[in-house]
Amino acid sequence: MDVSILGSQLIGIIPLGDIVFYMTSFNLFMFAAALAFTFIIAISKTETQVEAEFGTLGDRELKVAKKEFKIRRFLAIICGLATAGAMITGDLFDFTLFVALIGIVNIGIVGAVKQIDVLDSAFQYGLIAMMASMPLFAGAALILASTATLSLLQINDLVFTTPMMLLGSILLFIGVAGETGVAPFFATKAEMFRTPGSPFLLIIHLSSLLVIVRVIEILLIINKPF
Repeated sequence: MDVSILGSQLIGIIPLGDIVFYMTSFNLFMFAAALAFTFIIAISKTETQVEAEFGTLGDRELKVAKKEFKIRRFLAIICGLATAGAMITGDLFDFTLFVALIGIVNIGIVGAVKQIDVLDSAFQYGLIAMMASMPLFAGAALILASTATLSLLQINDLVFTTPMMLLGSILLFIGVAGETGVAPFFATKAEMFRTPGSPFLLIIHLSSLLVIVRVIEILLIINKPF
C-alpha cells in the first residue's frame, strides 16, 4: 500500500465498518506503548503512602481498600485501552470519543478517594473536561463541514486548507487540552496526584502525553504546514 502520512509509510488498515484503524510505524509505537503500560498497571499493586503525623514523631500509613483498588484498576485499564485506540484510529469523530472517555475515567480513577483536597481537585477537573467537550466536538464538526469527511486518510489526500479547517483545528486542540488536563488546565487537577495509588495515577499522565502527541499529528494532517 503506497500511501504515506506525514512522511511515514502506511503499513495497513483495519476497517470495522465506518471505523477504520490505520497503522504507521509512529502510530504503532504509541499504540504498543499504551498497551504495554496498561498491562503493567493491570498486574501492579498499589503502594502504601506514608505521611508524617503533625506534633509527633510517628508516621501514618494510607492504604487503598480492596474494593477501591478493584474499581481504580478497572478504570485505569479502560483509560489505557481508550488511549491505545486513540493512537491508531483513522476517524476524527472516533478520536474525539476516545478523548472524552479518557477524561471521564481519569476523574473516576480518583473519584473513590476519601480525601477532600483530592475530590475537590477532581471536581474542578471534571468541570473543565465537561466544558472542553464543546470545542472538542465543535472542532470536529467544523472540519467535517469543511472537508465533507471525518476520515484522516481522505483528509490526508486533500491538497487545500481552508480558514474553517484552521478554526476547527484550534477548537479541537483546545478541547483535547481541556479533556486531558494539560497546561494551562493542569492546575485544576494537580491535587489529584496526592492520593495513594501510584500505579493507577501513571495512566493519567501517560494518556495526556500520548493524546497530545497524537492530536498534534492530526492537526498536521489537516493543515499541511509543509
